[in-house]
Amino acid sequence: MKPLLDLLTTFRPHFTKGGRFGAAEPIYEATESLLFAPSTRTPGAAHVRDPLDVKRFMSMVMVAVAPCVLMGLYFFGIRVLFMIAVSYAAGGAVEVGIAMLRKEEINEGFLVTGLLFPLVLPPALPLWLVALGSAVGVLLGKELFGGTGRNLFNPALVGRCFLALSYPAALSGNWVMSCTGLWGRTLSYVDARTTDVVTNATPLVMAKKGVILPIDDMFLGRTAGCVGETSTLAIIIGGVLLILVGVANWRTVVATLGSFTIVAGVLGLVFPETFGATPVLWHLFAGGLMFGAFFMVTDPVTAPITDTGKWCYGALVGALTVLIRNLTGYVEGVMFAILLGNICAPVMDEMVVRFRLRRLRNER
Repeated sequence: MKPLLDLLTTFRPHFTKGGRFGAAEPIYEATESLLFAPSTRTPGAAHVRDPLDVKRFMSMVMVAVAPCVLMGLYFFGIRVLFMIAVSYAAGGAVEVGIAMLRKEEINEGFLVTGLLFPLVLPPALPLWLVALGSAVGVLLGKELFGGTGRNLFNPALVGRCFLALSYPAALSGNWVMSCTGLWGRTLSYVDARTTDVVTNATPLVMAKKGVILPIDDMFLGRTAGCVGETSTLAIIIGGVLLILVGVANWRTVVATLGSFTIVAGVLGLVFPETFGATPVLWHLFAGGLMFGAFFMVTDPVTAPITDTGKWCYGALVGALTVLIRNLTGYVEGVMFAILLGNICAPVMDEMVVRFRLRRLRNER
C-alpha cells in the first residue's frame, strides 16, 4: 500500500486550492481517507476514551449488514449487486457534487446509506427508481440539513418514503418469492418483466388476506420481501455484532422490540378483531421490524443521545409501528414510525437535559 500512498502524496499539490484540479479536492480527500488514515493530526494530545472514529464506525456497520446482503444475493440473485451499485453511483454523485459546491470534504457516511437503501427495497424494483430514491434520500434527507451529522431524518428511509409516496404501485408490486436450494438465485438475474416471479405478496400483505405464513419461513427468509429484510436470522447476527462492538445501543433495540410486543399484546387482548388476527411473535419476524430496530432506529445521528431518550425513542417507534400496521392502509409501518421518531428525537434529548438540570438546581 505504500507505493499507492506515495502516489497520492505526489499528486496532492494538484488537488489543493490553486492547483490544476483544485475543484476536485473533496474527491481526493475522500479517497485518501477511505484507503488510509486521515493526514491531519491534532497539535496536542487528544483526550479520547474510545477509538471509535467515523471510518471504524462505518466499517463495522457494513460488516454487520453483510449477512443481510449475502442472504439477499442468495434468495434474489445478482440483481441485488446491481441495485447496490446503482445506489452508490446515484447517491454518491449527489454527495460529491454537493461537497464540491460547498468546497468541503466528502464524508464517509454515505458508504452506509448507499448500502442500506437498496436493502429496504423490493428486489425487482426498476434500477432507475433505485437511482432516483438514493439521490433524493441523500439530497433531501442529509445534504438539505447540512450534511452528515446534521441530518434530522435517516437518509435511506427518506429515499424509500419518497418512492413509496411517489410510485406506490412500483413499491408494492415488485416482490419476488425467495428461492431456496444449494445456490438459490445467486447466479441468476431477476427481471421485473418476468411476471411469474414478481406476483408474490409479502407476509404482511398475505396476513391481511387471511393467509398466515409459518414463522420458521420468515425467520430463515423463505418469503417475499425487501432485499435485506426477509431473513430474521441474518438481521439478528449482524445486529448483535453492532451491539457487541458498541456501534448500536442495546437500549434502543430493546425499547423498540419491547414496546412493539407490549402494545401489540395489550391491544390484541382488548381489541382482538383489529389487533389480534396474528400472534405478536409472528409480527416480530414479519416485514422490516427487525431490520429497522437493529440498523435504522440505532442510527446515532437521528436517534437521541441520552440513555433516557433512547428508551423513549425506541418505545415510541415500536408503538407507532403497531398502530400504523393495523389502523392504516400501510401494512408495514416501520418506515413511517422511524421517521416520526426522528422528529421527536431532539425534543426527547432536550426534555431529558432540562429535567436533569432542574433536578440539580433543586438539590442545591
